[in-house]
Amino acid sequence: MKKLILSMILVGATSLAFGQKKVVRSAEKNFKSGDLATAMSEIEAAIANPETSSDPATYLLKAKIQLKMFGTDSTNTMETLAKGEASLATFNETFEMAGSNKEEGVGKEIYEGDILGVPDNLRPYSLETLKNVSYDKALERYNEGEMDMAYEFFNLSSEIDKTDTLSNYNAAFIANDLGRFEDAKKHLNYLLEVPDYNGKINVYYMLIPILSTEEKNPEAAYETVTRARAEFPEEKTFAEFEIQLLLQLNKMDEAMAQIQEALKTDPNNTSILLRSGYLKEKSGDIDGALADYKKSVEVDPNFYEGNYYAGALMLEKSRSILAELNSLPDDEWEKRSKSMGEEANQYYTDAIPYFEKALELRPDDTDIMSILYQVHVILKNDAEAEKYNKKLIELLGPNWMDR
Repeated sequence: MKKLILSMILVGATSLAFGQKKVVRSAEKNFKSGDLATAMSEIEAAIANPETSSDPATYLLKAKIQLKMFGTDSTNTMETLAKGEASLATFNETFEMAGSNKEEGVGKEIYEGDILGVPDNLRPYSLETLKNVSYDKALERYNEGEMDMAYEFFNLSSEIDKTDTLSNYNAAFIANDLGRFEDAKKHLNYLLEVPDYNGKINVYYMLIPILSTEEKNPEAAYETVTRARAEFPEEKTFAEFEIQLLLQLNKMDEAMAQIQEALKTDPNNTSILLRSGYLKEKSGDIDGALADYKKSVEVDPNFYEGNYYAGALMLEKSRSILAELNSLPDDEWEKRSKSMGEEANQYYTDAIPYFEKALELRPDDTDIMSILYQVHVILKNDAEAEKYNKKLIELLGPNWMDR
C-alpha cells in the first residue's frame, strides 16, 4: 500500500512538472505567433511554479517576450523604454542564473549575434537584438526631433554594450546638446575606454569644455587635457586648452613654460600669442605683451582678440604716461609735459586702427564705438568723434553717455 501511495505521489509530481513545461512550450508558441500578452501570462505562471522557476531557459523566454513587446511598440515613449529596460534586466538575471558563461548553453543564446535584414522569425532575440531595436528606436525619435527620447533609447543601447561607439557617441552628443552634462560625460568616458576607437580626439573636444565651463572644474579638465596631449601630442588645440586651464588654476609659471614650449613648434599660433601677451602683461612686461598682441594681428589681421588687446594696451600706456606726468612737480611738469603729452597722444593714435579693425569684425559693438569716440575727443578729431557720437545715439539713444 505504501508503495502504491508513493507511486501515486511520483506520478502526480511528474504530471505537474510536465504540465508546467507544457505551459512554457505554450508560451514559446504564443511568443512566436505574436500573442505576447498570453505568452507573458503563461511564462509568469511558469516562473511562479517551483518546478520551472529555477530553469534559466524559462527566464530567457521571458526576456525574449519582453523584447518582442518592446520592439512591436511603435509609440516609442517612456512606457516603451520601460519594456526594453525590463527585457535587459531579465536577460542579465538569466545570464547570472546560467553561470555567466557566454560560451555555451543559455548564456551563449543570450549573446548570440543578431542577424539584421532577415525575417523576424529568424532573429535570435538576444541581447544584441535588444541593442539593435533600441538603436532603431533612437534614430526614429531623433528624426522626429524628439531629442529626449532619442537620448533614452541610445542610452539603453549603450548600456547593453558599453563598447558600442555609435550608440555612445550619439548619446553623448544629444546629452551635451540638451545640457545633460553628467549623462554626456558617462558616454564620453565609455568611448575613451574603447581601445581602438578612432574618434577620441572629438571625445576630448566635447569632454574638456564640459568639465571646465559647464561644471567649472578646471582641475578635472586639466587632468583630462593632460591625458589628451599624451595621446595626441600633435594636436595643437590641446596645448591651447592646457595653457588656458593653467591660467584658470593660477599656475602662471607653468602656463608660461607651456606657452614658450608651444611657440617653439607653432610660433604663429594667434591664441597662444594672445595668452603669452596676457601673462607678460600680468607680470608687468607691458612692452613684451604689446609685441605679442601685435604679432598675433600680423599673423591674422582678422583676429579680433589680438586687435582689441593691442588697442587696449596702447590706451593703458597712454594713461600711464599721463598719470606719471600729472604726478610730477610743477617745474618738472613744465619741462616734460610737451614730450610726454606727444608720446601719450601717439599711443592714442596708434590704438585707433586696432579698434577700427575690431569694430569692423564686430560692427554692432557699442563699447568699441564708445572707446573710439573718447580717443578722438582726446585727440581733438572732432569730425571722427561726431561720427561715432551719431552712431551711438542711433543705437543707444541720446543719453548714451549716461549708461
